[in-house]
Amino acid sequence: MTLRRRIPAILLAILIIAVAATVVLTMLTPASRAASNPKIASRVLKETTFGNATEALIVLSEQADLSRAASLPTKTAKGRYVVNALRQVAARSQAPLIALFEKRGIPYQSFWIVNMIQVTGNRALIDELAARSDVKQIDANPHVRTDLPFPTALDAPDQVNRIEWNVTKVKAPKVWALGFHGEGRVVAGADTGVQWDHPALRNHYRGWNGTSANHDYNWHDATSAHSSTPIDPHGHGTFTVSQMVGDDGHGNQIGVAPGAQWIACRNMDPSGTGSPATYTECFQFLMAPYPVGGNPNQGDPSKAPDSINNSWGCPPSEGCSANTLLTVVNNVRAAGIFPAVAAGNSGSSCSSITDPPSLYDSSVTVGATDSMNRIASFSSRGPVTADGSNRRKPDISAPGVNIRGAVPGNGYQSGWSGTSMATPHIAGSIALLWQAKPSLIGNIDATETLLEKKAVHIKTTETCGGTQGKVPNNVFGYGVLNIYRAVTAP
Repeated sequence: MTLRRRIPAILLAILIIAVAATVVLTMLTPASRAASNPKIASRVLKETTFGNATEALIVLSEQADLSRAASLPTKTAKGRYVVNALRQVAARSQAPLIALFEKRGIPYQSFWIVNMIQVTGNRALIDELAARSDVKQIDANPHVRTDLPFPTALDAPDQVNRIEWNVTKVKAPKVWALGFHGEGRVVAGADTGVQWDHPALRNHYRGWNGTSANHDYNWHDATSAHSSTPIDPHGHGTFTVSQMVGDDGHGNQIGVAPGAQWIACRNMDPSGTGSPATYTECFQFLMAPYPVGGNPNQGDPSKAPDSINNSWGCPPSEGCSANTLLTVVNNVRAAGIFPAVAAGNSGSSCSSITDPPSLYDSSVTVGATDSMNRIASFSSRGPVTADGSNRRKPDISAPGVNIRGAVPGNGYQSGWSGTSMATPHIAGSIALLWQAKPSLIGNIDATETLLEKKAVHIKTTETCGGTQGKVPNNVFGYGVLNIYRAVTAP
């Protein structure tokens, strides 16, 4: 006869509850542990639930100290110092992580412009990396579709206007009359790409010698397409580069610095989708260009452009981290490269400048005006509240309503509107200013101050941040670009 001990019903119920609780805790523990770690971005946590893997950016604790760059006398010296310092810190501090990834066969991409590594991993890997003292934070790498402008007046006939109204508005022709067209200077576009052989652009491309093209050091494609030749399936990048340098010699004078050369990096695909990694990769290429398909650790900072036009945004609403791109833009500026950035098209409400990199103090943020120097309704306003700084933005404005420029297919198109269209006026004008005043080359603080001081100062009645009736303000910044005043200033 078998003896069986009977368990009281209440004890059985307690036992069942305890087992269930253990199961639940077992399921929740990884997420809870990770969620309590402030290093890990919430988007990364969300995308690694239920065993899923996601792209993540591993930002290391150690970042290079570039403070010495400010005291260096030339842009070339700044660039070499900054690039060398960034590379040295990245090579040394990333070595243990890279060894781990290679041992396990985990694909990765190393960056030095900010000390960061991109990986694709599951929650277990993310937890392991977050527990390391040499890891500062783990950001998401969302693929963000930028709200790029398209023509708003497609029914308007496209006509050759010779010098376009917006080019005249910023007084570029008056600078040309002094003999400065941007010769010897280089500007860059980080965008959807460029049709390099467009009639308005080919003769201004640094990779064109008059008979053949060499894209080494002049073009990089950070998208998955990795095109070895400059292309632009979208059109936005071609348009913005043409606003900086465009002139076909047959009446289409659409750029503010037709004597300058251009280079470019593609950071968005045909739909206008980019990611923090592609944006970072392009900044890194432009800081130290290298041959097509080459090693970014062997790029040449002496081939870096004078300015970079950034007519795009990376919204936090899509999971972009402000901090990662902040370090990138800070480092670009430290290298003596002028970072022109579109304010965004989320106006007319106050505090609508929210998207990196437009909200950064180190970005020169550009608002858009029309032919009457009125602020565009869509132009994003300050002050910046997204990061709690209450920073005044934009810094300056330029024409960005009903603009005509070059488009893929060797054509031209009118009716484009956006702060995307305003920003190239600033980026292109750097070529004119630095040709005329070589002492400013690489000195971003003095250059920005001069542009703001000599802008057409405009007050506003809008109450954003309490700057109504003042210059600067949170609508126009200091006002509308006047490059002639800046060039002729004593």
